[in-house]
Parts: sequence; C-alpha cells; structure tokens
Amino acid sequence: MAKQMTEMLKGTLEGIVLAILAVRPAYGYEITARLRELGFTEIAEGTVYALLIRIERRGFVDVEKVPSEKGPPRKVYSINTLGKEYLEEFWGAWSFLAERIERLHHHREHPQGEGD
Repeated sequence: MAKQMTEMLKGTLEGIVLAILAVRPAYGYEITARLRELGFTEIAEGTVYALLIRIERRGFVDVEKVPSEKGPPRKVYSINTLGKEYLEEFWGAWSFLAERIERLHHHREHPQGEGD
C-alpha cells in the first residue's frame, strides 16, 4: 500500500501544501511538521522543500525571508491570489474524483441486482 500511497500523493501534494498555507503562512519545516500531524508521516522533508520551490516558481506563493535565531533567515511561504485560485480548482477536482471513486467503491461492495 505504501507505493500506491506515494504515487497518489505525488498528484495531490501541491494542493495539500497550499491548503496548509491557506490557514497560515509557514516555513518548510513547519509545513513538514503539519503534514506529519495530519498523518502524512512518510513524506520526506526534502520532498516538501522541492515542492515549495516548484510552487514558488509557478507563482502560487509569496516568500518572505524572516531572521532566524539559529542560522540563515527562514523563507516563510504564504499563499497568494494565484495560489488560492489553484487551490479552489484543486478542491473542485478532488471533490469530482472522490465522489466518483466512492461511487465505484460502493458499487463494488453493493452490486445492483445481488440478493434482489
């Protein structure tokens, strides 16, 4: 199941991270910690940082460098208007897919015509 989960997450992780940033701005480690709190324990910190670079390049987030008590300044990411638009599209696509997948799952467990 772990391999399937990894593959499914590849297509949804951008939306998940933007959903986290829609609640409040955060830096990379905070996002990773939040993902783990939500049960996404298998996601490596490096994966999150690579994704943050990608969504920054796509223009979905604004970045502010904030001084750190230890080491170099932290990059704090906040979702912007373009990111919010993308997130709304993500939720629409997610709802569409989840509804149909659930319908398939329900049909598999309760095929029509059985026991009638």
